[in-house]
Amino acid sequence: MSVYKPNGSPYFHYDFQVSGSRFHGSTKSKNRREAAAIEREVKERVEEEARQRAKTGRQPMTFDQAAGRYWEEKAQYLKNPDKHFATIKRLVDFFGKEKRLEEIDDAAVMEIVAYRRKQPRWGKTKLKTGMVRPVTGGTINREVLEPLRAILRHAKELWRQPLPLEPRWRKHFLKEPKERVRELRDGERVALDAAMRDDFMPWYLFSHVTGRRMSETLIRWTDINEDAGEITTAGKGDTIVRTPLTPFIRELLAPLKGHHPVFVFTFVAQRTLPKKGYIKGRRYPIVRSHASIRWRRCRIEAGVVDFRFHDHRHDRATKLLRQTRNLKLVQLALNHANISTTAKYAHVMNEDLAAALEESAKSRNISRSEFPPES
Repeated sequence: MSVYKPNGSPYFHYDFQVSGSRFHGSTKSKNRREAAAIEREVKERVEEEARQRAKTGRQPMTFDQAAGRYWEEKAQYLKNPDKHFATIKRLVDFFGKEKRLEEIDDAAVMEIVAYRRKQPRWGKTKLKTGMVRPVTGGTINREVLEPLRAILRHAKELWRQPLPLEPRWRKHFLKEPKERVRELRDGERVALDAAMRDDFMPWYLFSHVTGRRMSETLIRWTDINEDAGEITTAGKGDTIVRTPLTPFIRELLAPLKGHHPVFVFTFVAQRTLPKKGYIKGRRYPIVRSHASIRWRRCRIEAGVVDFRFHDHRHDRATKLLRQTRNLKLVQLALNHANISTTAKYAHVMNEDLAAALEESAKSRNISRSEFPPES
């Protein structure tokens, strides 16, 4: 079939069969002659791949097979394997068990992105309208495009699977808003400290002074190395997070010894809950759900708005940079792999820049005053 323009699309599409398999998609061209050339190029690649398969005797791989093999070889060994498993399963459920790997093209990627954009964002409801907000572009990038690209590239590079219609990934990734830098004001800090429950206070202070992400604050006693003088845990993206065991942190953690044999931070059950196994007055480890709920309630009670828990990290970075004027030190404190990530905090050094410019201007005026104007 020659290229054609379907209803509702400004682009010409191709649709042909090779060795009993159908290949179709958009040429991304509005010019018929150019679209026909693109179709010929795609068809030539597909026919060449078919010839190679005929020589080697390898059967086409389905996406379901590729996803399963990718899980066995790589994904299960990544951080948070349960999360990766759920992500991969959603991709398989969307494409189905019969979808061939080589059929995943730009059109298929656009289809799954469009589908995911319609899905609600978990737990985020607009109270006034009752409508649920859709997922963000960042979520689609992380939960759809990144894992899908990883599976296809793994198949292409390690298993030598042909991908004649491999998507142009850079065209599909969605724009994400730049991460803002929010600093905690003194009045807000005092209000939050007053609103935080006493048994959660050691965890909260540790979070605030270290600038760790929430998941990185739920440390265990085995994470603390007294001899090396540091706390070491797994961080974002399979990185290692290291925090110096400062005198303040040592003093903060000392009274917590004996509360629990494994976890450092615990809370006291306010009432008996048989379903959860809680008995009033006893201590239990603080997990992610406890920390999230307690933080939200604390923020509401303190009357602090537009300040997320992650903003504690920004607050610590800006204050540390203002105090030390050392961007490299802030990079180490936040465990950033690249200093370009830390550079977003450089705005706090504007005062230094202004003072330097003023000093330079004064110096220029002084140098000119040494030479009286000619008469």
